[in-house]
Amino acid sequence: MTQQNLRQPPRGFQAWFSRAPIFFYKIGLGWVFKERFLLLTHIGRKSALPRKAVLEVVDQNAENYYIVSGFGEKSQWYKNLMYTPQVNIQIGRKEMTAQAERLPAAEALKVLRNYAEAHPKALRELSRLMGVSYDGSKEDLEKMAKILPVLALHIQKKE
Repeated sequence: MTQQNLRQPPRGFQAWFSRAPIFFYKIGLGWVFKERFLLLTHIGRKSALPRKAVLEVVDQNAENYYIVSGFGEKSQWYKNLMYTPQVNIQIGRKEMTAQAERLPAAEALKVLRNYAEAHPKALRELSRLMGVSYDGSKEDLEKMAKILPVLALHIQKKE
């Protein structure tokens, strides 16, 4: 399992469908996703314009929200965060600024392990959609942590 084996991010109608949750945030219904999803507003690395993506929160604590690029380093939002890591996020009705950082594999494994324990069925289904093999084993989770970028969104405290 390598970056090259991952599926391509969706295009066309599939891309439109995967971007549909952004509409919920636009009309003030982001709260329906509770804290399971967030709206990420980032800056395009080529256009320098704001871009949006709705992503699953795979773990969280008081200082960070953790997200995973399910299509590896191919995702446009991931490339943009590596270029400009300062982002805005919205969770429910809360809006905040954050700094994105890719975690090393050992820390990524901890985050993925927490997700696997909390949502085992979801991880199996998502891994199938991403083109990643996952049978519930520790070995597959370790492989996943090496090829799927796990990012910490460090919440910036208001001064």
